Amino acid sequence: MATVEPIIRCSSLEKHYERGGETVRVLEKLDLTITRGQFVALMGPSGSGKTTLLNLLAGIDRPTAGGLVVDGQDITTLSRAALAHWRARSVGYIFQLYHLVPVLTAYENVELPLYVHNISRRERHRRVCEALESVSISDRHAHYPSQLSGGQEQRVAIARAIVTQPSLLLADEPTGDLDRASAAGIMELLGRLHREHGQTIVMVTHDPATAVHAQRTVHLDKGRLVEPHGVAS
Repeated sequence: MATVEPIIRCSSLEKHYERGGETVRVLEKLDLTITRGQFVALMGPSGSGKTTLLNLLAGIDRPTAGGLVVDGQDITTLSRAALAHWRARSVGYIFQLYHLVPVLTAYENVELPLYVHNISRRERHRRVCEALESVSISDRHAHYPSQLSGGQEQRVAIARAIVTQPSLLLADEPTGDLDRASAAGIMELLGRLHREHGQTIVMVTHDPATAVHAQRTVHLDKGRLVEPHGVAS
């Protein structure tokens, strides 16, 4: 049987901050492997290191120590400029509070990440339309964020995250600011992206009802892996 390729490999990963003359140890000797195509939920109490780990995986922050290979690249060795280029190519990030640009339409918000890629205007248009269609928000392409509901804003944010066709999709509490009905719709959408496109998704959540949509749940507590669960049958 062929071995499934890991897309994430954390080896003795550590992240420390200096605060008020004291060292705050957010992640401690964390070992974690995630295979390509998995949908993984990261759970744990507030302050357990979930978002810190997500930011390390995205190359937004750098580890204090340890190894971190993502999509075949040891990102701990990259310069700031090389890391930004790698992130634009390999990672899509979904924020809890959407982070849409208020003066841009839904279409323009989704198109924005493509400007750092060397592709034609026609190809940008094709990709934006395809991304908006995939999240069922095409009919709102000319609307500004203030004209959209929370669930619609998050769909635009997801379209923006997938428009670059990233290897890895990271989501930080993607339903945390939504009502239950909107949250259910977003999770169905993420599940469909995973099932139909084989998208690798790592999602931070505190909500068990959200985590059940993932194949695998990883629990963090005080910066350590405490209760990893295997792939659901």
